[in-house]
Amino acid sequence: MKRKAWIITGVAVLAFGGVLSLFEDEPDKATAEPKPSASAPDKPDEKPSAEPSKPSGIPSPDAAQTETLIRALRAVDPGLVADEDRAVDRARNVCLDVQGGKDAATVQGNAKSRFEGGTVPSLTDDQAANIVTAVRSSFCD
Repeated sequence: MKRKAWIITGVAVLAFGGVLSLFEDEPDKATAEPKPSASAPDKPDEKPSAEPSKPSGIPSPDAAQTETLIRALRAVDPGLVADEDRAVDRARNVCLDVQGGKDAATVQGNAKSRFEGGTVPSLTDDQAANIVTAVRSSFCD
């Protein structure tokens, strides 16, 4: 009788594993796009960036602008700058939205989503607008 229970358990585990494999998020190899090599530049005359840790295309404040940004964010809510590096990263993404031409409501909504959570569980729309103002006035033209 115990042997029969083990066989049934084994078959159930295999069946469950088979069902789970149907739901994997692996893309179809025939439709997957090839990934470019990170070590070789796209064009032969291009040289790799001197600052590999800085993502390209996202504006970044200098030291003085960072101080101004942190001060402005602290005025909105001190919890926004509990981790200053994270606050700057989030502000850089807000600036990317601004420079990308997104409408004001979208920029404000994205800023609210980026800065909410952790030490600041929720933000008002006015606080989100003040965050966008802080980003624009400190380093994002």
